[in-house]
Amino acid sequence: MTTARVIRIHDFGGPEVLRLESIDLAAPGPAEVQIRQTAVGFNYIDVYQRKGIYPLPLPSGLGHEAAGVVEAVGADVTDIKAGDRVAYMNAGLGAYADRRNVTAGKVVVIPSDVTDEQAAALLFKGVTAQYLLKKTYAVQPGDMVLVHAAAGGVGQILSRWAKALGAFVVGTAGSPAKCEVARAAGCDIAIDYSNDNWVETLLKQTGGRKARVVYDSVGKDTFLKSLDCAAQFGLVVVYGSASGPAPAIDPQLLAKKGNLFLTYPSVFPHNADAASFRANAADLFAAIAAGMVQVEIGGRFPLEAAAEAHCTAESRATTGAILLIP
Repeated sequence: MTTARVIRIHDFGGPEVLRLESIDLAAPGPAEVQIRQTAVGFNYIDVYQRKGIYPLPLPSGLGHEAAGVVEAVGADVTDIKAGDRVAYMNAGLGAYADRRNVTAGKVVVIPSDVTDEQAAALLFKGVTAQYLLKKTYAVQPGDMVLVHAAAGGVGQILSRWAKALGAFVVGTAGSPAKCEVARAAGCDIAIDYSNDNWVETLLKQTGGRKARVVYDSVGKDTFLKSLDCAAQFGLVVVYGSASGPAPAIDPQLLAKKGNLFLTYPSVFPHNADAASFRANAADLFAAIAAGMVQVEIGGRFPLEAAAEAHCTAESRATTGAILLIP
């Protein structure tokens, strides 16, 4: 038995509901590994779950991904050993911790050319980008792709990876400074969507060309205009709601806007079993090794400052990934 420091919530609400607690951590079960965590990834779904937009049974931990060093393994674990550097996601809530037991099938060994911080910052976001680019819509050379929030963690990965796949990438961001970040991340064009006429600006810069696929993680503030940016028979992918949930629409609007397709996918079914997860992670790690995927760490916060990390994310005051360092 050892002690772990964890962040838990007992009520839904603002960042102030995040509490640092100490708990007794048992030895890993037969199919588990115990990890001393060195970096914990923040994802915007953490905010949705903290607020109760995606309700959780309370009390609850938070966080979906982390990296660290295996300190002990269960009796039935044969493919992971003590001392391995590993990362995980989709192992159940509770990544906001300094130590944790995780089912061995939910972890992947980190290659030697990837750091713990890179793994914690990129795994969840990277396999999100992977399914969006390879499965939700298989991006082809010459496709025009629109990435909203292109200066954010997932947005930068999507932009760089789509560009490496040969796409013409248009990104949006909420300020001129963030547009510069989007351009640095590979966007051919970057549009400031804080301006009301951003759609007109986009179409002017593309010569009237619209996107074969629109990746929208912003939701309420961009969704309806996303429909105006998709080409005929194009696909609009809503995979987040940073500004609030996307408004409901009459399905006939999709016909009026160009016989569009609309979907709201999730990363979790794409990584539901060990084989799928490890194959997707291998694709991501290969893209990192090839320079197709990079990460900018926008902020590092001690575990006990998780509330500050959430405030920073919600204010959109940073670009790139946010990490908690236990």
